[in-house]
Amino acid sequence: MTRVCVIGGSGYAGIELIRLLNGHPKVELYHIVSNSMAGRKLWEVYPNFKGCLDVTYEQLNFDKIQQCDVIFTALPHGVSSEIVPKLYNMDKTVIDLSGDFRYNNPKVYETWYGLQHKAPDVLKQAVYGLPELYREEIKKARLVGNPGCYTTCAILALAPLLKHNIIEQNNIIIDAKSGTTGAGKGLSPGLHFTQCSQNIKAYSVAVHRHTSEIEQELSLVAQREIKVSFTPHLIPIKRGILVTAYGNMNKEADWDTVFHSYAQFYKDAPFIRLYEEGKLPETNHVAGSNFCDIGFVLDKRLNRIVIVAAIDNIIKGAGGQAIQNMNLMLGWNETTGLMFPGYYL
Repeated sequence: MTRVCVIGGSGYAGIELIRLLNGHPKVELYHIVSNSMAGRKLWEVYPNFKGCLDVTYEQLNFDKIQQCDVIFTALPHGVSSEIVPKLYNMDKTVIDLSGDFRYNNPKVYETWYGLQHKAPDVLKQAVYGLPELYREEIKKARLVGNPGCYTTCAILALAPLLKHNIIEQNNIIIDAKSGTTGAGKGLSPGLHFTQCSQNIKAYSVAVHRHTSEIEQELSLVAQREIKVSFTPHLIPIKRGILVTAYGNMNKEADWDTVFHSYAQFYKDAPFIRLYEEGKLPETNHVAGSNFCDIGFVLDKRLNRIVIVAAIDNIIKGAGGQAIQNMNLMLGWNETTGLMFPGYYL
């Protein structure tokens, strides 16, 4: 069995990653790190694990790290870049779930995160962990920067259209709605039940960090500079992201032609599900799964395409995608431990 370590195993992304790894047929959860929960049983903190996984949170132990094959880091931005270089220099396979190793240019990271990057040399070695775009690069990588949740959904919704020059590069609008787990485990007044229940709110309008990540990857797909208008919203559900993206058509195309462009782009992507004409994704269709569902409508009156995409923000948008990357990095089938339907109800 392949031994894995999860550093930062008490947050929402980390605990969902642990839940998925517990069901993976090829790995052993060997070292689960949480400084704040060290000494406590996992099931004491998350009772759903009782009777299923009897492990204890530990302080970071480099002797145990040395015995692991794969390290997942689910730490806050700025913290990962302190520890990942040490892991990388130990010749470990590392998958980082923070924003620290997603950018090609550390200056872009510093502008949007307000932090100086602590490991720009190691950043150069990282591969952006979106398998649908970088499958072959991920297979050869030893360090992967797992994409953000909003970015995963938005990029997958738009990449085929820009690759095939179906939409204009300007005036792309992305409206995204996320469940509250997307805000993380930390408590703030805006995440109190009384503020979230029966309420929808926009936040970080025009300044959300994921804007830069979306623009970086869409620009690479399109091979020209892409700028987007991105507005995220918090909605009163626990998990799920629904992206509605709008683009002006660059050329005349019917529904079948556009669908064929998506189908060709994602022909080797087992976790992309394309919807037939007249149907659109919903968060219930993907909650609890690693799938990204995509549908679209052609608004011929305005010569515009409206794309709707849905993912589970803490599976395809975090832990599930991290495991998908691990599978590729280790030469396994990328669906291993991940090919299951969502909850729906």
